[in-house]
Amino acid sequence: MTAPGFDRLGHWALVYGGALLCGAVGDWLHVPLPWLIGAMLFATALRLSDRPVSVPPVTRPIGQVLIAASVGLAFTPEAVAAFSTLLVPMVAAAVLTVAAGFAVAVLLVRLSGIGMLHAVLASVPMGPVEAANLARRYGVPPGSVVLGQTLRIVALILIIPPLLVALDGSVRDPSEVLRTTPWTAGGALLLVGCAALAGFAARRVGLTNPFFVGALAGAAGAAALSLPVTALPFPLLVLAQLFLGVWLGAVFDRTLLRESQSFIPAALICTALMMLLCAALGLALLPFTGLSWQVLILATAPGSVTEMALTAKILQDGVAVVTAFHLVRIFLILPFAPLIARTAARWAGSEAKDEGR
Repeated sequence: MTAPGFDRLGHWALVYGGALLCGAVGDWLHVPLPWLIGAMLFATALRLSDRPVSVPPVTRPIGQVLIAASVGLAFTPEAVAAFSTLLVPMVAAAVLTVAAGFAVAVLLVRLSGIGMLHAVLASVPMGPVEAANLARRYGVPPGSVVLGQTLRIVALILIIPPLLVALDGSVRDPSEVLRTTPWTAGGALLLVGCAALAGFAARRVGLTNPFFVGALAGAAGAAALSLPVTALPFPLLVLAQLFLGVWLGAVFDRTLLRESQSFIPAALICTALMMLLCAALGLALLPFTGLSWQVLILATAPGSVTEMALTAKILQDGVAVVTAFHLVRIFLILPFAPLIARTAARWAGSEAKDEGR
């Protein structure tokens, strides 16, 4: 009889081994973010075939800290100084993204028949965990809310990085810039240490998504203060992508998908509309920012800050700007997420009264 511990180790080895193999295939095909996309697709395939994907919960914060550390390195003193001229476009983009989320929610109500509050929680880019918590508070089924939020994130990952890299045309190997960035053991260790300490501090004060937002603040602070930090070795970035890809793909439970058959087509249509609205917003900001259209598309994407920042790094254009746009949106939306939910609830209540007259 096999010991439970060995069963778990064998399961983890199979999951991450398969994810690594799919990532290697993606890398061979020169797919952007191959290890993340490959791992996500592999984990999704396992879940859709009704097989378990049970991995240590600690893998997600580890992946977040490593990616946040890598992204935070772009916050040089020069980059931080340039943000003052972009603050108004950043805030405007955040507010208009929420407005776009409400507009998309109206369509989702019409297409799927769910309530307005339900649709807003599934559409406004506030993250699956925060949206699910609000859904439980208001008595909304959290499963389809998480599904709507996750479908948007997955669509962003599968569409925007490959499309922008293909349109750019100058990137022959999307992994090359990550693979060849100079690093030292001491500099990488200091960078991860700053990111991890800030992540734990953020969790201690109750910050949402602490091991990305907090860790990013720690790494960015180290870079902005010109501490002797360096990039991370490429294998660590591969590991981080595997951890996050498996975690994201494992969300797609077969039972949940079966129960959401009427919701999924509507959610996919609304996801496409949300992406188009945010892309149009990015292009509309071109005359006011002096940034390239690629950077603005990444900066105004409705979520997926990790993957959008990594794509900017692959394109070697505007990593800090893309990250800053997303962080402004995160820090504006998350504190006001309960207010957004209350507004949607009042809207739903007023609609119900009008129908009852």
